[in-house]
Amino acid sequence: MVFKGRMKKVRSLKRLLQEIGPLRRSGKRIVFTNGCFDILHAGHVRYLTKAKSLGDVLVVGLNSDDSVRAIKGNTRPIVPEKERAEVLGGLEAVDYIVIFREPTPVRLIHAIKPDVLVKGADWDEDRIVGADIVKRSGGRVARIRLLKGRSTTSIIERILEIYGD
Repeated sequence: MVFKGRMKKVRSLKRLLQEIGPLRRSGKRIVFTNGCFDILHAGHVRYLTKAKSLGDVLVVGLNSDDSVRAIKGNTRPIVPEKERAEVLGGLEAVDYIVIFREPTPVRLIHAIKPDVLVKGADWDEDRIVGADIVKRSGGRVARIRLLKGRSTTSIIERILEIYGD
């Protein structure tokens, strides 16, 4: 039962657009971010909480397993997409999740046209996919400072350091 509740936040793009249309028309600000969210950690939780604070509705574009492999290599993801979606769905800050199969979320951003596009401060604004789309439609781009020393890669490296070989 709990599993189904968390998965209720997962939407196809078509259904998401049907649901956020009325929200936007009622004055709600739509925030979008994306990522692999492979091994969820405190940095992710803080980042998503801050992203949500920039608007009313937080949509997370979640890289599919194939998309993660294309970006990070064949050893990733560690956690399958449905489980990553379930964990994200358990976070209060996250309102909707859309799994995308492409290497970037540009198709989602183009369709959703969020009021605020959020990425980590480690991304220069001119490298943020979809920033131009959001700005052209009157939205803004926000860069959030990341929790120092917290990343999925650093967690994997630490595990290998302790238990590897």
